[in-house]
Parts: sequence; structure tokens; C-alpha cells
Amino acid sequence: MPLRNHIFVLIAALLLAGAAPGAVGEQLSHALKPALGTKMSDVKASIVSPDGSGLPRGNGSVFAGEQLYKIKCASCHGIDGKQAGNLLVGGLNSLASGQPVKTVGSFWPYATTLYDYIARAMPYNQEKSLSVDEVYAITAYVLKLNGILGHSDTLDEISLPRVEMPNRYGFVELVP
Repeated sequence: MPLRNHIFVLIAALLLAGAAPGAVGEQLSHALKPALGTKMSDVKASIVSPDGSGLPRGNGSVFAGEQLYKIKCASCHGIDGKQAGNLLVGGLNSLASGQPVKTVGSFWPYATTLYDYIARAMPYNQEKSLSVDEVYAITAYVLKLNGILGHSDTLDEISLPRVEMPNRYGFVELVP
């Protein structure tokens, strides 16, 4: 939806809620104001690196992740992670083919990237709503779906960076 449509919807919602026209302009101004001048030290987001730096303390099991996945992830990714358009599973050994299938198991080189992505962007339309332990658990379950972890495995800030992804060495670093 274009930004102008979002603005129209915001104005309509404020007017329908009974806001005075002056208040609508004030609310709209606040909603569209960029967060300029924020010190980087005040930004709470942490970037998780491939080596695991930036990972928070916590843990999650494959078992707990399966329960959470069914509630928070299966509607978009399918119960087995194979929902068309939102694949998480499959595609092993397909990258060199004419139709590569890029999934967590076939393409992603680091398990820490999966944790970071889930923590920042999932579940859809409720981004950043998962606790640290929930993110570890869902990460563990998605890795289990890809055959990378076993059913009784648990992840934490120490074990996650040690996970060997199938495509870990599938990228070539270009040196200028």
C-alpha cells in the first residue's frame, strides 16, 4: 500500500475515533516524524554476527520450538516448513542446478543469521514480539526440520555459533 494510502487510513481512523481536526494534524505529524538525532548508544537492537557476538543469554529446545512453531510460524511456513513461497526446508544440493531452492538448510551459511532474522522480523506482523528463549527454541526447531539438529537438542549463545550449516563453505569471499 503506498504511503499516501497509509496516511489517508491514519487520518480516517483518527477522525472516526473522535479526534478533533487539530489533533489529527498533530498525531499525523508525530507519526511521520523520523527519529533523527537518536544516539546510536540509545538504540537497543543488537546485531548478531556469524561468530555469535551479539547473541543474548538464553536457551531453547527443539521440543519447545516445535510447540511455538505450530502456534506462531506454521500458518505462513507450513507445518513442515515447506509452504510454497515461504520455504524453510528442502533444496539440499540444488544450488548449482538450473532451479536452486534457497532455504535455511540449503543456502544459509550461519545458524546465527537464522536467530537474528527470527528475532528481528518474525512472526510476520508481530515482529520483535518473541522472547529470547522463544527465538532460540524456534531457531532450534527450524534447524531440526532441516536435519541439522536432533529432536532432543537445545541451543544457547554458546552452542548456536558452533552449528555447522550445510552451506557454510558455499560462499566465496571477494577480496578487493
